[in-house]
Amino acid sequence: MSRPKSQDSTDARILKRIRRKGGGSILTPLDFLNIGSRAAVDQALLRLVRKGLLRREGRGLYGLPASHPLLGDLAANPEEVAKALARRGAQKILAGGALAANLLGLSDQVPARMEYLTDGPTRRATVCNLPITLKRTTPRRLATAGRASGTVAQALRFLRRSQVDDSIIAKLRLRLDAQEKQQLIDDIPLVPEWIGEVFREVAAT
Repeated sequence: MSRPKSQDSTDARILKRIRRKGGGSILTPLDFLNIGSRAAVDQALLRLVRKGLLRREGRGLYGLPASHPLLGDLAANPEEVAKALARRGAQKILAGGALAANLLGLSDQVPARMEYLTDGPTRRATVCNLPITLKRTTPRRLATAGRASGTVAQALRFLRRSQVDDSIIAKLRLRLDAQEKQQLIDDIPLVPEWIGEVFREVAAT
């Protein structure tokens, strides 16, 4: 028994959009509601998973795995999962302190869980046995969300003032480009005074 052409069209359009995003992208059914109804999108995603064309990364999370020539399909990127969870609730997100410090190369400590701050409800997901948490915080803390200054501020909060020495300043200077350093200066009014002082030092090159 042949399938309706509308199903084939929905499947193809969803797969085309995901492939355009590239390997490692994570999407939710809400990302495809301009293609079809929620029910039609849900069924199309399930069909694509059954065919092995997509991978289900968690409840309501679907992805096209990034591939490595030697390792094969790679595990989902936790940051992409967090972004997908945030999009699902129209939320802002900002890397938690331990994660931010690790991302910037300021700490070798790999967080046991990936924590992000958000303006929406607290949510949790597990991808490849790695816990991912979106934790509700204040609007002020999220004022720099989506910018390098936000990640740097979170890392500094995690390290604490007493641990921010010349080596930390030097690492940040190397890590950030000229535009990101200017962003630090612009966002000084949005962070605590001591973090603003560090921002000035990092940008003073």
